[in-house]
Parts: sequence; C-alpha cells; structure tokens
Amino acid sequence: MERKTLWESYSEKQFKEMNKVTDDYKYCLDHGKTERECVTLAIEKAKAAGYVNIEECIAENRSLMAGDKVYAVYNGKLIVLYHIGTNPIEEGMNILGAHIDSPRLDIKQNPLYEKEGFSYLDTHYYGGIKKYQWVTIPLAIHGVFAKKDGSVVNVNIGEDENDPVFTVTDLLIHLSGNQMSKKANVVVEGENLDLLVGSATLNSEEKDQIKANTMRLVSEKYGVDEEDFLSAELEIVPADKARDLGFDRSMILAYGQDDKICAWTSLFAMLDIDTPARTACTLLVDKEEIGSVGASGMHSHFFENTTAELLNLMGLSSDLAVRRTISRSKMLSSDVSAGYDPLYADAFEKKNAAFLGKGIVFNKFTGSRGKSGSNDANAEYMASIRRVMDDNNVQFQTAELGKVDVGGGGTIAYIMANYGMEVIDAGLAILCMHSPQEVSSKVDVYEAVRAYKAFLNDMD
Repeated sequence: MERKTLWESYSEKQFKEMNKVTDDYKYCLDHGKTERECVTLAIEKAKAAGYVNIEECIAENRSLMAGDKVYAVYNGKLIVLYHIGTNPIEEGMNILGAHIDSPRLDIKQNPLYEKEGFSYLDTHYYGGIKKYQWVTIPLAIHGVFAKKDGSVVNVNIGEDENDPVFTVTDLLIHLSGNQMSKKANVVVEGENLDLLVGSATLNSEEKDQIKANTMRLVSEKYGVDEEDFLSAELEIVPADKARDLGFDRSMILAYGQDDKICAWTSLFAMLDIDTPARTACTLLVDKEEIGSVGASGMHSHFFENTTAELLNLMGLSSDLAVRRTISRSKMLSSDVSAGYDPLYADAFEKKNAAFLGKGIVFNKFTGSRGKSGSNDANAEYMASIRRVMDDNNVQFQTAELGKVDVGGGGTIAYIMANYGMEVIDAGLAILCMHSPQEVSSKVDVYEAVRAYKAFLNDMD
C-alpha cells in the first residue's frame, strides 16, 4: 500500500517530457488567472488542435461523426470539448471535469471612494480564504467592463513589470496589540479588504480630488466612466508569476492551482489523444468555489443542453438518447487534494493522506465529517479505475481530506452523479490550498496528464 515518489521511478525521457509539460502549465497559470482568461486560452489551444465551435456546426447543420472535435462556450467563462469516438455515443462518454475559478477578491459594483488621503476600491472576497493572507502582497486587477453600447473592455493591470500594482494594507506590528489578540478569522475583517489604488490629487476644485484623479486615469486607459463599474467583473489576484520552488526546482509555487492544475492537465490530455473508442469530453466550469451556482456553474443545464445539440448533429434528436448518453458516461471529477504537510501533521491521518510527488489522487468520497455533501463512488468503479491506471503504468494514490472531524470539502462530483453516471473524485495534492500562493509537485503535473489520457482512451 506504500507508494514511492515518482522522482525515484521516472526515466530521463520522462523527465524531459515532464519539463515541457510543466513549462506549458506555468505559462497557462500566468495567462489564465481568471475564468475568462482560461477559456480564451483553452479556445486558442483547442483550435490549434483542430477543434471547431459547435455553434458553427449548428448554423451550417453540419453532420458530426467519429473523429470530429468540437467545443462550446458559455459567456466566456465555461468551456466543454468533445472528441467523438468510434463507439455509438449512446454507450456513454469518458468525461474529465474541473473548475477554473479560484478564491480571490472581487470588486463591488459601487467600489471607488476616497478616504483621508487615499483612494480605494471596495471588495467582496470570493470563495473560502484566510483573509489575513491577502494583505500587504502585490495584487493585480483582471476582468472586464461591459458598457451600455454592448462593447466589452478587457482589463489586465499589474502583471507587466512596467505596470503599477495594488495592495490591501495591514496595521503595523507596533500598534497591533489588540489586533493580534483576535481570532485568526477576524484579524482582518472582510470589509477591510479594500484595495489601495491611489493617493495623488487632481489639483482642481472638484470634490474628492484623489478619487477623481484615480477615475481620470482609469477613464484614460479604458475609456469608461464611473457608472461602468455597475456592469464590470473585476477580479483581484496576486500579481506574482508561477515560479519553480526549491533548490532542486521540483515544485511549482503559483496562484490558482486549485483547480487550474486539474483543468490544464485535463485539457493537455484531451488535446493529445487520437480518436478514442468512447467519446471523450472535457468540461471546465466556473463557480465551484461558491457552490457551483449560476449559469456558468455545474448546477446549470449548459452541459446537458450542449450534449443534446451534439447528439442532434449526429442524427440523435430524442431526449432518451441524451439521457442514455449521459447516464452511461463515466467521469473523473478532478479537484485538488490537501497535500500532507509535516509541519501540520495533526490535521492529517497519514496512511490516508495525499502526498506530493506520488501521482494522481483518487478520493472515493469527499464531504465533511460524516461524508456530508459527498459523491462516494462505488467499489466496482474504483476497481475499474485501478485497472486502467495499472494497465497504463500510471502511479496513483488514494486519500481523504484530512482527519474525519477536522474539516472537509466538496467538488462537482455529486452534481454529475445526479445524472446516474459513474463519478469519482480525482486530482492532485497541493500545499497551502486556497492561499494566494499554492505549492504543487512537477512530477504530479506530468503524471496527471498520463492518468487523464489513460482514462479517456481505456475506460470502458
């Protein structure tokens, strides 16, 4: 039951391939910090691999058949890709699913204000964070302004070395006696996570000159006025780039690896397979960190509706055909696992913990305490997963998310299982989950691609 690290088993060829994959992965992390950016980059890669937008096929009433590759997008924040297999699609698909949203700070709709010498943007944090981790670090603003004339203005400031950055301030240690006596969850209050964005005046008679000067600069750069904040989606993320970690460069330190590490490795695998027997599908969704809600979250019917469109283009227009296809599908619901951290060993049950460097992690169940909110895959499906991984010489491990009574978490697995399909949680171990900088192992990134390819090709 013990697993060695992959550093002990890889060949020189595999290490070379690993470095290529992880370089591409780091590039994707740097250029896909938000859902919109991830989808844009995924479309670029999909088109280069021969995928076409399903909307084009619908408009042309183009028939689809084995070997065809299509994708669909919802509002620039969710993407699903299909590679049609040689088997009848009603026998089911092999599906990889991951989410591309990550914990962050969001700008409120009426955000800009001036207070005693500074201008700020008011924020609302998104997802589960330790609020004190988001102060005094360089931050960037990504997102869009949607204007009343229908145009959309992209925003990305803080990433280029010549860009300014932003930050959330904290109280100096010399005056923080009362603050330091508080519990960690209230050391920094949510309403104090406001972004410092300016301090220079406009030198005019206008009220709130610092705010006015800040707005003038935003208007000059993006062609928007203050009311355009009402229809903006602006996300605050760490300004740092993905970096190699350690003297041996064995790890990656970067923002957003939950769950982009599973999303990008799933996409890499999807784009690298030949025409499979069972239709392959990769689904990259939004809103998992806040409950998979909304039209771009997994609770929406976008996936079901798009699959119905796909089948219609294949000459299968009945509702029953859609139901059969989805219910007979098999899925890896890919999300990160809590990597065992020896500095915090008390939170883990070691023999059922996920370790960095030991390959993809299968979680038969997730949830909290008594498996609340879990999918809990059946034993027969777990046995099939073992067979596929072993047949393809893919190393894997199994784990739970910490000790039973310590905490827990959930994924999109239970939502997809509602269709009656076989689903199991799968992903990679990382340290510092939900922090501004998370840690992963390079060998796990490469092994995940191998695992996902094996699943798409050989799961029957």
